[in-house]
Amino acid sequence: MSLTFLPTKTATAGFTLLEVMIALVIFSIGLLGLAGLQARGLQSNTVAQYRTMAVIQAYDMAERIRANPQGVANNDYDALDAAAGIAPAPNCVTASCNPDELAAHDYYEWQVSNAATMPSGYGTVQRLGSQFSITVRWDEARTNPSTKNCSTMKCYILVFEP
Repeated sequence: MSLTFLPTKTATAGFTLLEVMIALVIFSIGLLGLAGLQARGLQSNTVAQYRTMAVIQAYDMAERIRANPQGVANNDYDALDAAAGIAPAPNCVTASCNPDELAAHDYYEWQVSNAATMPSGYGTVQRLGSQFSITVRWDEARTNPSTKNCSTMKCYILVFEP
């Protein structure tokens, strides 16, 4: 003997159009939140990349200074500032240079690298007694400020003694 169940006329309705629309709105809000989270993560990653490059650039110049002790003794690295403009230096890669020319070459190559790796990137070197202060600046907000100092741009400062 088999039992057969027949459908009854009770309310067996599924999703209504209103329920589907509410689910679609909730799903859309979730996707917008996910897109915002993705954009914020990308921005944070870019900021971290610039900061990492600033640290690398500062240590690069510090190593250049350490590699030229005669240039340090001649005060060739005492006040290097890109705001005054820099001229192309002699090519010390393929030709031999004296310590003064090597310091000019180091600073020129460093500035070219700063500009290539960070937005509006540039750096300065100042002598503070027996120590050097290397400052790397970049325009993290990409606002192109008229004054290029640490109050309008991001800065990384490294103080070291060669």
